[in-house]
Amino acid sequence: MTRRKFVAGNWKMNGSRATLGELDAIAAAAREASAVDVAVAVPFTLIDPAATRVPGLAIGAEDVHAAASGAHTGCVSAAMVKEAGARFTIVGHSERRADQHETSHDAWAKATAAHAAGLTVILCCGETEAERDAGRAERVVQAQIEKSVPDHAAGDWFTLAYEPRWAIGTGRTPTIDEIEAIHAIARAKLRQMVGDAADQIRILYGGSVTGTNAASILGAANVDGALVGGASLTAAKFVPIIDAAASLAPNERGPMSAGR
Repeated sequence: MTRRKFVAGNWKMNGSRATLGELDAIAAAAREASAVDVAVAVPFTLIDPAATRVPGLAIGAEDVHAAASGAHTGCVSAAMVKEAGARFTIVGHSERRADQHETSHDAWAKATAAHAAGLTVILCCGETEAERDAGRAERVVQAQIEKSVPDHAAGDWFTLAYEPRWAIGTGRTPTIDEIEAIHAIARAKLRQMVGDAADQIRILYGGSVTGTNAASILGAANVDGALVGGASLTAAKFVPIIDAAASLAPNERGPMSAGR
């Protein structure tokens, strides 16, 4: 199964209206890399201005609440971010699992709510350094997928991202063999859960992806793209990753390509 490459940026708690100019060059690179889906998740406050500034680039949210509305002070629903201009959301990111103590069930609920609101979803999974050192990486990832992935997941709205927590922002990455091993396990688990639909679900790698290592990572088996953190904040660092994906990408349209 040939799956279209997908490169997604995650600005995390960074950025301002003054830095949105970076999106101009990113959007231009996305237009040039017509065989690759490119998206950027920005803080809630920047969704509307970002979507307005670069309407051809898929702008998304970094999280949503599982409820449609209610007494949830400080939270934002999937419908709210969609109204602001988001086309997708990230859920289950390792930083939210660690810092906000979110569970796999929380990620499942958010993914389900986001899909119901008309958003596409990037759902994250990944082990800690202690779990990997204890030889539990495979079991942890399988368990997170089993508990986080909605049973109606399909490639037209759902993407899985494997991000070993110990590789995020550290400059460390697993070996290509280690990445391929986890991605193969993730693909097998998806097949067990959703059957043949799993072959159309893209699996991204996330964790210290750079322009230097992107080609080797994106060329690995079952790696359909990258979820990029710090390197997505500037076009100078993000565009080389997009270019690396384009050099490997089949020319097929995917769920993030609308509007380009």
